[in-house]
Amino acid sequence: MREKILETAAELFLTFGFKSVTMDDIAEKMGISKKTIYAHFSTKTKLVQATTTHLLEKINTGIEDIRNRQENPIIENYSIKRFVLHNLKGEKTSPHYQLQKYYPKILESIKEKQFYILEKCVVENLQRGIKEGYYRETVPVQFITRLHFLGMMGIKDKNLFSADEYTEEYLMENFLEYHLRAICTPKGIKKLEEFISEHEK
Repeated sequence: MREKILETAAELFLTFGFKSVTMDDIAEKMGISKKTIYAHFSTKTKLVQATTTHLLEKINTGIEDIRNRQENPIIENYSIKRFVLHNLKGEKTSPHYQLQKYYPKILESIKEKQFYILEKCVVENLQRGIKEGYYRETVPVQFITRLHFLGMMGIKDKNLFSADEYTEEYLMENFLEYHLRAICTPKGIKKLEEFISEHEK
C-alpha cells in the first residue's frame, strides 16, 4: 500500500503541484480513506519527503539502465535528458520551484542526493568521452561536473527563466547543447551536430 500511495502522490504532485494536491485528493484518487494514508505518512510534509525520494530513486534506476547501454557519450546525455523529462512530466508544475517555496528543507536534502546521482553520471560520461576522443583531453572533470550541476539547478529558477517564456524542454535542450559544445573535440562537435540535425527532422 505504501508503494501505491507514493506512486499516486507522485503522479498528482507532478501534474498539479505539491501545494495544490491535498491528502483528500490522493485518497479520492486511490479510492481509499485518508486514514489509510495517514497510517503510512503522519503529515503531508512527510509524504512529500518520501515522494521526492521515491522519484529520485526511480530516476536514478532509469539513468543507470541508460548508462549500462554504453551509448555514444554525447547520445547518452540526450537519452538521459529525454528520460528525466518524461518522468517529471516536463516539470510543467515546476516541482523544483514549488519545493523551494513551500518545502525548502526537503529541497536541500534532495539537492544533495541529486548531486550524488549527477556526479557519478557526469564524471563517468566525461571520462569515457575523453577516452573515446569526443571530449577534449584537457577538460577538468571535477570542475565541469560541479558547473554542470549548478547549471542544471540554475535553469530551474523561475525568477530567471519564467515558465511563460521558457519550457523545460527548451531550457534543458539548450543547456545541454551549450555544455557539450564547451567540452567537445572537433570529432565530438561533428557527432553532436549530426545528432541535432537528425533530431530536428
